[in-house]
Amino acid sequence: MAEQGKQKPVRWLNPASGYLTGYAYTLNPYIGCTFGCSYCYVRRMPLALFRGSPWGEWVEPKRFDGDSFRREWRRAIAKGGLTVFMSSATDPYQPAEHAERLTRRVLEAMAEELPQFLLVQTRSPLVLRDIDLLRRFGERVRVSMTVETDLEAVRKELTPSAPPLAARLRAIRELRLAGIPVQAAISPLLPCSEAFPALIAAAVDRVVVDDLFRGDGSGGKRSAQLQMAERYRALGAESLYAPETADRFVEELRRHMPANSVYFGQEGFLP
Repeated sequence: MAEQGKQKPVRWLNPASGYLTGYAYTLNPYIGCTFGCSYCYVRRMPLALFRGSPWGEWVEPKRFDGDSFRREWRRAIAKGGLTVFMSSATDPYQPAEHAERLTRRVLEAMAEELPQFLLVQTRSPLVLRDIDLLRRFGERVRVSMTVETDLEAVRKELTPSAPPLAARLRAIRELRLAGIPVQAAISPLLPCSEAFPALIAAAVDRVVVDDLFRGDGSGGKRSAQLQMAERYRALGAESLYAPETADRFVEELRRHMPANSVYFGQEGFLP
């Protein structure tokens, strides 16, 4: 009989599926996310729908046991082809990470026995804190920094709790200077200025673009449920709420950047 009150070990590596089928696993250090972006597809998943509190107003750090994590990690390495997407349903560098240092502890353990590839998906300059660890991964890591627009007014309306855009662009530049592979994730593309393609091209040498239709995991249904068309209308940008907007943006971006440096959708996130 199991000992009363004994907690089950936390499972860290979950088989990737759907949009992330190019990875072996996803890894989410937190449950919930206080950035609470208006367009986030997780809002329409059971994790958020049945919580009882609005998405963006809560976060739970997973219980980290170094020995348990390392055992799970080594088993995955032994199987071969260990590729990890961190994170698919939260931001590993959201405000809670300042105190919890959970993502850092996970990276420390990973760095002892490197995976084949790790993608770190974030929108937070806090990732700069861990440059010392990320350097240990060499070419086996890529930081993917979300920068959906160059207009602070749009950010404040659609993602008010997310870090300022200038801070994210500065983080991209500092990661590059530190030799860390990095890309800008214009995902999803939000209303922006005509200068945005040139701005991004000057900041980074790899970009992935996605939109609210092909990138929400449901062909645009989740975005519709989240009333994104109405949000665009409130911004006076209703005419931009169409897949063609992202297509035009990609074309313009490719005029500013070398061949094979601009990707669209799933391809740009693959190892």
